[in-house]
Amino acid sequence: METYYKPEDLEKFETMGEKVPSLGEKFFDYYGAVFAEGALTAREKSLIALAVAHTVQCPYCIDAYTNDCLEKGLNEEQMTEAIHVATAIRGGASLVHGVQMKNIVEKLEF
Repeated sequence: METYYKPEDLEKFETMGEKVPSLGEKFFDYYGAVFAEGALTAREKSLIALAVAHTVQCPYCIDAYTNDCLEKGLNEEQMTEAIHVATAIRGGASLVHGVQMKNIVEKLEF
């Protein structure tokens, strides 16, 4: 099945630094540093990345971090729960912006 997003394109991610190597190097150095062990484990960071990937709806990131989570010993239940957390935050953020609408309505009502 032909799709817009091709899983094999994920392997080409690193080529995005070819034409402007100075920026590519900075990004990939930063990216690597972000996912290094720190106050959070690499496992925790992978789970966060999976949840964020669903929030920003990046199929490449979803593929990459699903595999990464599995490699780091996370299971489907844990990953699904993380996705629900992201979904709740995303939905809540949309809903709370309704207060802006209410403020405008209140201001314009006579």
